[in-house]
Amino acid sequence: MVSPGFACDPSPMSTNDDAKTAGGVDAGRPPRLPLTPDPAAAEGLQRILDGRWADVRERVRGFLDDPFFLPEPGLPLDEAREWLIPRLRRMAEFGLQRGSFSVAHGGTGDTGGSLTAMEMMGHANLAVMVKSGVQWGLWGGVVDALGTGRHSAYVRDIMDLKLLGSFGMTELGHGSDVQNVETTAIYDRETKEFVVNSPTPASAKAYIGNAAAHGRMVAVFAQLHTPDASGDPGESHGVHCVLVPFRDDEGNPMPGVTITDHGIKGGLVQIDNGTIRFDHVRVPRENLLNRFAEVSEDGAYSSPIDSPNRRFFTMLGTLIRGRISVGAAAGAATRSSLTIAVRYAMRRRQFEGVPGHEKTLMEHRTHRLRLLVPLARSYALALLQNRIIERLHEQEKLIAAGEWDVANPTEEQQWKQREMESRAAAVKVAATAHATATIQECREACGGAGYMAENLLTVHKADSDVFTTFEGDNTVLLQLVGKELITAYARDMSGLDPLAMLRYGVDNVGDVLWRRTSVAATVQTLVDSVTDRDEESLFHAGYQVKLFRDREQNLLKSLVRRLRGAKKMEIADAVAAVDGAQDHLIACAWARIDSLLLEAMVEEEAAMAADDPALPVFNQLRNLFALSTIATHSGWYQEQNILGRLRTKAARAAVNDLVDSLGPWAGVLVDAFAVPRALVDVPMLSETPGVDGN
Repeated sequence: MVSPGFACDPSPMSTNDDAKTAGGVDAGRPPRLPLTPDPAAAEGLQRILDGRWADVRERVRGFLDDPFFLPEPGLPLDEAREWLIPRLRRMAEFGLQRGSFSVAHGGTGDTGGSLTAMEMMGHANLAVMVKSGVQWGLWGGVVDALGTGRHSAYVRDIMDLKLLGSFGMTELGHGSDVQNVETTAIYDRETKEFVVNSPTPASAKAYIGNAAAHGRMVAVFAQLHTPDASGDPGESHGVHCVLVPFRDDEGNPMPGVTITDHGIKGGLVQIDNGTIRFDHVRVPRENLLNRFAEVSEDGAYSSPIDSPNRRFFTMLGTLIRGRISVGAAAGAATRSSLTIAVRYAMRRRQFEGVPGHEKTLMEHRTHRLRLLVPLARSYALALLQNRIIERLHEQEKLIAAGEWDVANPTEEQQWKQREMESRAAAVKVAATAHATATIQECREACGGAGYMAENLLTVHKADSDVFTTFEGDNTVLLQLVGKELITAYARDMSGLDPLAMLRYGVDNVGDVLWRRTSVAATVQTLVDSVTDRDEESLFHAGYQVKLFRDREQNLLKSLVRRLRGAKKMEIADAVAAVDGAQDHLIACAWARIDSLLLEAMVEEEAAMAADDPALPVFNQLRNLFALSTIATHSGWYQEQNILGRLRTKAARAAVNDLVDSLGPWAGVLVDAFAVPRALVDVPMLSETPGVDGN
C-alpha cells in the first residue's frame, strides 16, 4: 500500500526551483515515477542484477531459504565454531564447492557459477561464507591452482571435507608484503625433504582461518632455498608454497608446530583464527606445489618462468578468486541489510505529517536519502561485480583450453591479467567499504530495533567489518588501483614498485588511458556523442560518464606532474616523494572506482528494451548514483572550473527529487535483490510498533 505522504512531499521533479538554476539544466530530466509501483519492474530489475548466472542464483536461493543458515549470536566460542561444520557439510552435499575446482582435479571448473554461489552465501551468513571460503577458496584453491597431478588426492579430500586446512600466507611482520615473508623452506638433499621454519617471532603465520581448531594441513608460503653441496642455502628463489601437516588426527599439534588460538574477535567469532609457528618441521619434497617451480631429488631448482618477480605475481594471480569472493559476499550482506532496513522504514511510523496521519520513516526525505542513495550504489556494485566475474570466467576458460599459457603469457595477456587484478582490487575495495558504511547506516535507520541481534543488522555489521582488511587491506589495494592507472599507458613498465612509475611521464593521459583500458562500446559511443547541448543536462548518461572521467583524468595528470620531478632524485628522496603523494594516489583510485561503477550502470541501461517496465526505475537509480557522487565531490568540480556553484547546487537538488520519486518504489527496489525470505524475515518486521496491520 502506498502511503499518501509521498504525494504531499515538496520538490516534485518537474517544479524544483533549485534544480532549474544554471541555465536550463532541467533538460533531459526524467519524469517522476508513478506513486503506485509496478511489480513487473521488480522482475526486470532482478533480471538485471542476477546477470549471466541467474539459474545458479535461483538454485542457491532455494537452498538458502532455510533458517538453518541464519546466525545464532551468543553461542559460547567452542559451540559457535562447531556450529559451522554441519553448514559446511550441507553445502558439500549440495555440491556448492565443485565449481571452484578444475576438471583435472575432479571439479567442474565453473568459475563464474562458483563465485556467484559464494556471493549468494553472503546474503545468509558471512561466517559460513568465510569458513567455506577458507576451506574451498583459499586452502583448496591454492592446492588446485598451484599443484599438479601428484596433489589431486588432496584436492578430492578437500572438496569432500575429509581434509580441512589453512592458508598460511600472512605473518605477524608481513601482511600485504607477501614477497618478503620470513618463513623459510630449505631443501635437504640427503633426506629429500623441505625443512620449514619460522626464524623470528615476526615470521609466525597469523590470523589464519581453520588454524585454532579444525585445520589439519596448511599451505605455507615461504622463501624457498636449495643449498649447494657445501650446505650454503644461498639466495632465496622467492616465495613458494609448501603443504605442511600441522595437526594429527586427534587434533594435537604436530612435532615442531606451535598453535595459538586468537580467541574472540570483533566479529566472525565462529571462525577459528590462530597463529602457527614452525620449528624446523620436515615435509616430503613432493609437498611443494610445483605448477610453476620444481626441486629435483638432487636439489636442482627449475621453473618455466625465468623472472622471479613474474613468477611471484603469476602464483598470486591464480588466487584472485578469493579477493573477488570477498567483495561479492560483502555486497550480498549489504543488500540483505538494505532489504531489512527499507522494509522496516516502509512499516514503522513516526511523527505526524498531515494532521492525523503519522508518517512512515520512508516518507521522511532524510530517511530516503540515508537509504536510497547507498541503495543506488549497491545496484552499481552488483553490476560491476557481475562483470568482473564474467571476465575471470572467460579468462579461465581460455587457460583450461590451452589458449592462455599462464607460465608464458603473451604481452597482451600479461596486460589483461594486470588489468584483471586491478579491477578485482577495485571491486573488493568498493564493495567492502560500502558494506562498512551502509550496514551501519541501516542499523541506525532502524533505531533500537536495529540494535537487537535477532534483527541481524548488528551481526552483518560485525562480521563484515574485517572484510576491508583481509584478502588485501583496502588502503593497500587502493594504491594498487592507482598505480595501475599510471601503468595503463606504459605496457613495458615492470612490476608495481613506486620507483618504476617515476621513470614515466604523462602528457595526454586521457587519450592513452581510455585506449589502454577496456570500456564497453556502448558507453564510449554515448560519451563520444555528447554535444554542447547535452552538457546542459546533468541527466545525460554520456555527460555523466564524461564528468566522472574528468575527475579521474585530472587527478591522474596532476599526480604524474607531482611525481615527475622525483625521477631525478636520489632513491631515498624519490621514495619519500612517492610516499608523500599516497593521498593523491588514493584519490585517483577512488575516482577510477566511481567511473567503473557508473560505466557498469550505463552499459546495462543501454541494453534494456525501451518498453521494459524496469527502465524508468533503473534510469532514476543511475541518475541518483551519478548525481549523488557528483554532489559529494562538488568542491573539486568547482575548484577545477568544470561545474559552477549553481550546477553543483542543481545536482544536490536533483538528488532530493530522485529519492522523492523513488521513495514509493523502495520496496520494489529491494524486492529485486530477491534475498530468500528466511534470511530477512526478522522479528522487527513481523511485530513493528506503530504498524496498523497493513
